[in-house]
Amino acid sequence: GNIYWTDHGFNLIEVSRLNGSFRYVIISQGLDQPRSIAVHPEKGYLFWTEWGQTPCIGKAHLDGSEKVVLVSLGIVWPNGISIDYEENKLYWCDARTDKIERIDLESGGNREIVLSGSNVDMFSVAVFGAYIYWSDR
Repeated sequence: GNIYWTDHGFNLIEVSRLNGSFRYVIISQGLDQPRSIAVHPEKGYLFWTEWGQTPCIGKAHLDGSEKVVLVSLGIVWPNGISIDYEENKLYWCDARTDKIERIDLESGGNREIVLSGSNVDMFSVAVFGAYIYWSDR
């Protein structure tokens, strides 16, 4: 198994074996403050949230190839990100807009607001079965 993570200081996405061996950078170009990450090993996709100058939700293959932006409008501080494996949906929460939203993880289409609050600093989101869990900083 592998483990993936973002490095905020160097604006990288890296991967290694679970024991820390075979560590290498898979995405180093075009990142500016990557925040959270989600991996879909069965489909071979990696997703991340980006806070920088152009906040977005990104997608790539697990080796970092075929990097695309799925969402770039209407987001400010996308924090947590989570995959609904049963419904093939990608969820994220935004600490500035106070929303949890979702899209189709393959196409990035069918964007929907799942939850909209006020004065809620949404930090992370997780989806399991029929339930959505989130934390408020």
